[in-house]
Amino acid sequence: MNELALSIDCGTQSLRAILFDKNGYLVDMERIKFNPPYFSKFYGWAEQDPEFYWKSLIIAVKRLKDRNFENFKNIIGVTVTTQRDTVVLVDKNGKPLRPAILWLDQRTASKKNPLTFWENIGFTLINKKETAIRTFRKSKPNWIKENEPEIWDKTYKFLLLSGYFLYKLTGTFIDSKASQIGHIPFDYKSQKWTKSKNHWRWRVFGVEREKLPELVLPCVEVGKISKRISEETGIPEGIPIITSGSDKGCETIGVGCFDTDSASLSFGTTATVQTTSKRYFETIPFIPPYPAVVPGYYNPEIEIFRGYWLVSWFLKEFGNKEIEIANEKGISPEFLLEPLLDKVPPGSRGLILHPMWTPGLDMPNAKGAMIGFGDVHTRAHIYRAIVEGINYALRDGMERIEKKGKIKIEKLMVSGGGSQSEKICQITANMFNLPVYRTQTHEMSGLGAAMCVFAGVGIYNDIFESGKNMVNYSKVYEPQKDEVEIYEKLYRKVYKRIYSSLKKINIEIKNIVNYPE
Repeated sequence: MNELALSIDCGTQSLRAILFDKNGYLVDMERIKFNPPYFSKFYGWAEQDPEFYWKSLIIAVKRLKDRNFENFKNIIGVTVTTQRDTVVLVDKNGKPLRPAILWLDQRTASKKNPLTFWENIGFTLINKKETAIRTFRKSKPNWIKENEPEIWDKTYKFLLLSGYFLYKLTGTFIDSKASQIGHIPFDYKSQKWTKSKNHWRWRVFGVEREKLPELVLPCVEVGKISKRISEETGIPEGIPIITSGSDKGCETIGVGCFDTDSASLSFGTTATVQTTSKRYFETIPFIPPYPAVVPGYYNPEIEIFRGYWLVSWFLKEFGNKEIEIANEKGISPEFLLEPLLDKVPPGSRGLILHPMWTPGLDMPNAKGAMIGFGDVHTRAHIYRAIVEGINYALRDGMERIEKKGKIKIEKLMVSGGGSQSEKICQITANMFNLPVYRTQTHEMSGLGAAMCVFAGVGIYNDIFESGKNMVNYSKVYEPQKDEVEIYEKLYRKVYKRIYSSLKKINIEIKNIVNYPE
């Protein structure tokens, strides 16, 4: 019997239903593209109907089944991995009370201080009082309580999208510990809901314990597909439902990053650098590492919130030609950008991009910047500068992880849309001066989730054994010495100084135009 896992991967742009075999090879996939991926009633909002996600799952699975009727008989388990920090509010019957609020939504609650007297002193001493207040404002329960109190009163459970999918599949309000990444009162060190009722997390994040789901470990069975769900979705009745984790966490194990000798670079809408650690350590003080899909482990991470979103921005603003040709040929416009990278030398002739279109909690005064313009620069230089700027930021993040964790990363694994580019993979190897490993499939979140299925049903003893058998590399990119030297100088002498050099100017811009608030 050729045992297969069914991975449901719901990202920001699309949902994919994917069949993987026990050797890690993708058998078939159906993708439902979200067009548009979200709607905005007001500027900065990003919402989507939760039922839209569920209906997309149904369509994807049924289309996949139509092409793989016999293969569906070999499915041994199903799992769901989703985008992070997208929230769904439901009533006692599990019915959504309002549209889901996506992770990239920018609305904020009023500026209030939820801290007690002693907490104010403590957070001031560690220079994190403003971080706590910004977190309060960004936490969606606080906005809903303030602007939609009747919705909050009706809310029975406050779920992440992963928990919503698991409710739809199992009928139970549960979620994986490895999916708890967002503005929630989660104790990341113990990987449990915060125990003390008086802890500051409950006030800062604004949600009551009774409104949260029960948490379970990744890679465990939490139910079986019922007859009703089977008829609705096409997933075979009786197969186990196995927990996995967030899309980024699944990517990290999907590329084979199981220890601190390696790092996973995700070239997605949000670009990230992660490693997998048995030891808890905070890369940014008081900003915790996320729970890993490896049970009991952690994923120290640095995020570039508008990472490869910048490529979409570039296409929208400068890529009309590529979009037109891509539409005619039925291909991705990103594929047509590849030749632009060959037209420009390493370093983009001094054009340097600081990719902080959305600043992080530890760099609140950062703004996106592009410096070094001259009359030689073209849109090709801008595109390469975008790719290089994202890598500069990821390298800076990797070095911060190394410093705080007292570790040394020796190799990189890549995933996400950008990893499909040969040139981007080689540029990455040169900029980090490390070998870059690319896997044989680009569906890394789905693969990592499938690894949980094979571990959860006992085909493999644990997630480590799944990794040894299911991660396959198609190519390794070695650093090229001549480019390494150029990037090293630009990174050390230019990029590392941009934030401190522009910080005061960015504060003045913010004060004058009130953006961002």
